[in-house]
Amino acid sequence: MQVEGFHIPAAPPRVRVFAAPDLHVTLGFFGSVQASEALEAWQKIDGFRSFRSVVGSFGRVTPLGHPRKPSALSALVAEGEGPLSEMIAEARGPLLAAAGAPTDERPPLPHMTIARIQRRANPAERRHALEWAEDLDLSDARFTATSVALYTWSTDRQEILFRIVEQRLLSS
Repeated sequence: MQVEGFHIPAAPPRVRVFAAPDLHVTLGFFGSVQASEALEAWQKIDGFRSFRSVVGSFGRVTPLGHPRKPSALSALVAEGEGPLSEMIAEARGPLLAAAGAPTDERPPLPHMTIARIQRRANPAERRHALEWAEDLDLSDARFTATSVALYTWSTDRQEILFRIVEQRLLSS
């Protein structure tokens, strides 16, 4: 995913801002499945008819995760939300089933996680993180999603959290 005009001010303590290579919109989260199961599910990626490149923008940043103790701070997709929702709706169920992962019945919510609140954040630090996220203005940020990728954890998570296992270009 190519992102332009994306500027994030310094984060408060106990907030980890994602590096540019870690920014992506999630179609489905496999969780703790075996690598072989994820790769087997990935083989279905070429069969989805709604997959195409998407140009868009972001709206507000919202906390996601546990309602009382959210961990992800995510930019909701504004322009481009329709096509990305369609892609998630078509692909998530079959991919999760093929990987042996639990189903996800929630409605599609195209978003890009931009930061995480650390688990050891105390209530004041958590509140400060949520206020920081609420004040972020990403209205100038634009993205172009030109590929779909299978991610896993990076071997050295101090620099980059994720690494791409396989990737496919999307048609225009």
